[in-house]
Amino acid sequence: QVQLVESGGGLVQPGGSLRLSCAVSGSIFGDYEMGWYRQAPGKQRDLVARVSRGGARTNYADSVKGRFTISRDNAKNTVYLQMNSLKPADTADYYCNTVPNEWSWGQGTQVTVSS
Repeated sequence: QVQLVESGGGLVQPGGSLRLSCAVSGSIFGDYEMGWYRQAPGKQRDLVARVSRGGARTNYADSVKGRFTISRDNAKNTVYLQMNSLKPADTADYYCNTVPNEWSWGQGTQVTVSS
């Protein structure tokens, strides 16, 4: 059974940075395109960043383009999301999963951007 464990969230001031990590166990991680999704209170869960199986290709939602960077380390079965220039609108629970999502969701990690 695949397990996803997200970490790295927290409270940060506008303009600050956070680095999220997602450790994956129970599957052949390198076989899957991976993504970071987020869900703000009362809203649907949306894909904000995706990375190809080998890590060479990335794609971002317009709302985070130029501020967020997704990467992966297949040797460590981990995907990362570097978030810079954070805005209050980035406040959400963040999750990783395949693209499109195929696995059960992890617990997520909460990101709050507030002064």
